[in-house]
Amino acid sequence: DTSVTGVQTCALPILFIILQATTTYLDWNNSIEILSKAFDAGLFTLIIGPKGTGKTTLVREFTKTKNAKLESINFSLRTRESHLIGTKTLNEGTIGFDEGILIKSMKEGSVLYLDELNAAEADVLLRLDEALDDRRQIVLKESTGETINADQKWFVIATINPLTHVGTKELPPQLLSRFPVRIRLDYPPEETEFQIVKKYSSGKHDDALKQGIKLASTLRQAAAVEELYYSPSLRETIAFTKLLDSGIETKKAADIVFGNVYSQWGNVEYQKVSDIITSMFGR
Repeated sequence: DTSVTGVQTCALPILFIILQATTTYLDWNNSIEILSKAFDAGLFTLIIGPKGTGKTTLVREFTKTKNAKLESINFSLRTRESHLIGTKTLNEGTIGFDEGILIKSMKEGSVLYLDELNAAEADVLLRLDEALDDRRQIVLKESTGETINADQKWFVIATINPLTHVGTKELPPQLLSRFPVRIRLDYPPEETEFQIVKKYSSGKHDDALKQGIKLASTLRQAAAVEELYYSPSLRETIAFTKLLDSGIETKKAADIVFGNVYSQWGNVEYQKVSDIITSMFGR
């Protein structure tokens, strides 16, 4: 997506459009190498980290390096077993079965991405656990009773958010054990984040961008010790630089991206962040 609400992408410099088209993932903590070794060894992998740290982008970029097909599902309270396994169909009196994403992925030997796995309901996790054990098979009790054996190339990557995030639950120990390779992906150091976000920028606002990243880091640190309710992600620093590119002045862009969201927790929370922004950017 090359636009931010209220900003017309046609006003952006041609150079910026080219940068968007050629952006590559900055693997600052060698996660792709770890994923590659896990893939070669057939060891399913769990990526742990807060929202907006690039977990999904990492998985997409890794899959490209393997020239593999990627299937993905984002878990929530609304995710049902049928999304994984499939559902019976009735077409002109003939009963059929539409395979779910888990079954398709096992048969194809694709990379299966289980996003925000610790937001899934217990019954969904139990059914998934059946396919993830060492046998790599599952019985289609919803259909013919056939046993589905996973293709040898089948590889599963799951991500989870910290338990402090709303809607998350502790994964059962037996399911955790299905993912023996664990990668911790946190927010990058400020200089690394600058290099990441620069890929989305026209390059004309480096000093202001560094200030925005420092602000984001300050707010994250405050959220980590529960002084604030919200921790801004890489998406916010990317949005900040896009607003700078659009011509919005630095302080206003900081208010729009980093400050205003805190008003949902009341004036006291909003004023705390507003004061931080003012101290960094002036009035």
